[in-house]
Amino acid sequence: MPQLDTSTWFITIVSMIVTLFIVFQLKISKHLYPCNPEPKSAVSMKQPTPWEKKWTKIYSPLSLPQQ
Repeated sequence: MPQLDTSTWFITIVSMIVTLFIVFQLKISKHLYPCNPEPKSAVSMKQPTPWEKKWTKIYSPLSLPQQ
């Protein structure tokens, strides 16, 4: 029964890893990343919403009178 020749395995595996590394580096370098978000100006015009103009009370079911 012939022996399995493993003398070329090392160079095959190493070359495959190097090739994969190069391919992934090229893929990543072509990717366009979004720009960093710029902070908005601290002065902003706040418009009051209808529910901020009036006072409302939220009643809990336990605080309602018994019927």
